[in-house]
Amino acid sequence: METSNPLLARDSAFSRTSGGVEAMTLEGVINKTGILLLLCIGAGAFSWSQPDLSMPLLIVGALGGFIACLVGIFKPTASPVAAPLYAVLEGLCLGVISRLTEVQFPQFPGIVVNAIMLTLGVLALMLVLYTKRIIRVTDGLVRGVFVATGAICLVYVVDMFLGLFKIQMPYLHQSGPVGIVISLVIVGIAAFNLLIDFRVIEERITNRSPRYMEWYCGLALMVTLVWLYLEILRLLSKMRSK
Repeated sequence: METSNPLLARDSAFSRTSGGVEAMTLEGVINKTGILLLLCIGAGAFSWSQPDLSMPLLIVGALGGFIACLVGIFKPTASPVAAPLYAVLEGLCLGVISRLTEVQFPQFPGIVVNAIMLTLGVLALMLVLYTKRIIRVTDGLVRGVFVATGAICLVYVVDMFLGLFKIQMPYLHQSGPVGIVISLVIVGIAAFNLLIDFRVIEERITNRSPRYMEWYCGLALMVTLVWLYLEILRLLSKMRSK
């Protein structure tokens, strides 16, 4: 299945169980994802409370989280260690970004809390919509979300390249109506990526992948949730600026 999630896109990572090896379960994936969320939030709270260490924590969190994610991608058997490490390190990075955003808008306290609650709310909503089959994840929907996500990635890569020359893409970072609509669309696409993640994970559970893949799937969901949180935070920032 086409998916923009680098972990779930690797079919070779999901081998079938053999012998007496336990298979992954939906309950296990939910539990592991909950643990990772708590680790991420806890690490974020710690880095939030250490303003003097903002830059080191930001660098260590960003680079360390990226490395931990790569370890999980290329060595799925290490995901029981790589996934918690990713959650903690990414939490350190997000805590710094969140504090800087909160400081940027002192006249609107609570922007970070709102972003966290909205992210968790979107996660719960998309899970209900998927499990109740209110939104059916058809092949057409999967392809559409995949193409849209690829387009967003391309825009961000171009924006980073232009940033080297101190040039910004029009509207992408602006707080006007067009900028807000763009952020709303990106948040929507990030949310729909959760539906794709759910479908892929459900298929892997049916195929009886090994138990340690619960951590792997939890890591995959965390990657999408981190992106969703950052986009919601960006959207709220634009709305507050306006």
